[in-house]
Amino acid sequence: MNIVICGSMQFCKEMVAAKIEMENLGCFVLLPKHTEEFAKNGRNDNESSESIKNKIEQDLIREYFEEIKKCDAVLIFNMEKKNIPGYVGGNTFLEMGFGHVLNKKVYLLNDIPEVSYKDEIIAMQPIVINGDFKKIC
Repeated sequence: MNIVICGSMQFCKEMVAAKIEMENLGCFVLLPKHTEEFAKNGRNDNESSESIKNKIEQDLIREYFEEIKKCDAVLIFNMEKKNIPGYVGGNTFLEMGFGHVLNKKVYLLNDIPEVSYKDEIIAMQPIVINGDFKKIC
């Protein structure tokens, strides 16, 4: 199974750990650009690959869309952020939508968050794994 992980760079260390665990279970895992670098060196929001400038200059949204097209599934790394359990931010929601439209399996790490676009997340029929990567790999 080829999995693309989508999520906030705030969780770069957790995403790297998940990648290792999932690879040990036999999956091929792709992380967002710079995730491993941020996890190793620390993340500086002013230099983040998710900054508006870098999203435009490096065409990161289209680049990750191309990776999602090649995968079997997307794992939405939705952890607590902004005091919202299972938060799914704008960019991650977009990537989740790409996966859905491309008929990829969509997995959520944690339960669907209480956000204004919860109905749209439910309509994509994601599989909630509650942190159990064996449900994917």
